[in-house]
Amino acid sequence: MKPTQILFTDVSSQTWIEKVLLNSESHPEFSKQSEWSVDKRPLHGGPSEGVDLIEVNNGRLKLNIIPTRGMGVWNGMFDELPLGWNSPVKAPVNPALVNLSERGGLGWLSGFNELICRCGLISMGPPGTDAGGNPLESELTLHGRIANTPAHYVSVELDPTDRGWIRITGRMTEGMLFGSQLQLESTLETQLGSESFTIRDRVINVGASEAESELLYHINVGAPFLEAGAQFAIPFEEMAPRDPRAAEGVTEYQTYLGPTLGYAEQAYYFQPVADEQGLTPALLSGREGEIGFLVEFVQSKLPCFTLWKNTQPEAAGYVTGLEPGINYPNFRATEREQGRLKALQPGESYETVFKISILNNSDSVDAIRQKITKLSQQSPSVVHESPHPRFS
Repeated sequence: MKPTQILFTDVSSQTWIEKVLLNSESHPEFSKQSEWSVDKRPLHGGPSEGVDLIEVNNGRLKLNIIPTRGMGVWNGMFDELPLGWNSPVKAPVNPALVNLSERGGLGWLSGFNELICRCGLISMGPPGTDAGGNPLESELTLHGRIANTPAHYVSVELDPTDRGWIRITGRMTEGMLFGSQLQLESTLETQLGSESFTIRDRVINVGASEAESELLYHINVGAPFLEAGAQFAIPFEEMAPRDPRAAEGVTEYQTYLGPTLGYAEQAYYFQPVADEQGLTPALLSGREGEIGFLVEFVQSKLPCFTLWKNTQPEAAGYVTGLEPGINYPNFRATEREQGRLKALQPGESYETVFKISILNNSDSVDAIRQKITKLSQQSPSVVHESPHPRFS
């Protein structure tokens, strides 16, 4: 049986479905299982007014996707395990209310509360003035614009093959007259009844001139995976702290504090190692090793990895970030000097892919830990005790 395509949004054809529920009653030809659904609806009230939400339910895993915010994933649930974090920003914020330039270019933080959001596409990292590249794009704000760019195209595919797949695709364009023109096409897919989902992205230079691009996935995890004594693991060749503050905790980068008053964020940069399939596993596991949040990414497409630790009190945003990227979240001029920016010719593109799985028993957590240990034994795993010029 062929997949069914449902178009939610298409600006070019002025197609718009404000509210719709897809399930076994509306599409029994896809699956007669009663648990699955795709529910699109608008949010109302406060800063969420005008925000679209798509809830995808594969029968066990629920994800809330926000097309209005660059196809980010706000939060989710797997069985009884919540996915996401408790940000001081409580609800999805309409990008029209986010002034990226305010507070010295840190306005991005006023809308930041997602489980997954993208940093890029033209720039990411800290704000400032970048003298290189297009002069019209020299004034940079924190982490760029793509997370606050609404999708101009959104569709759903219901594919009945192999137990059934749900795929949500969105397209966003970032650019301006006389500036870069980059398009992101993103597809999130999940199989019915599974504990995982995959995101496949393609960034295309749709302009007439060469364009620089950066991209990092801010994957943000809080309780119950993050707690005092939680453990992080990734196979790597080299690691370095981002700055002197991170260097203070370099020997304890693998473990976490509980919510800590006065804690200042720390970040660590990794050169990851991949397995025979080209995948790198990055695991956050609870203190007792009974649950785990696993990110697996194609290392050749996402060669850089950042660990962000932010164990402030719960009310301030107790969270850690597992962040694969095409580059590190340094200032764009630094990444240009290091040769990590993508320089795309007109029509040229690059692709990224990563998978997130929820591990809900000690056996599955132990299996990933053993895999990471085995991969780590195949590389030197050099840890720099202070910031290294090759990384930051």
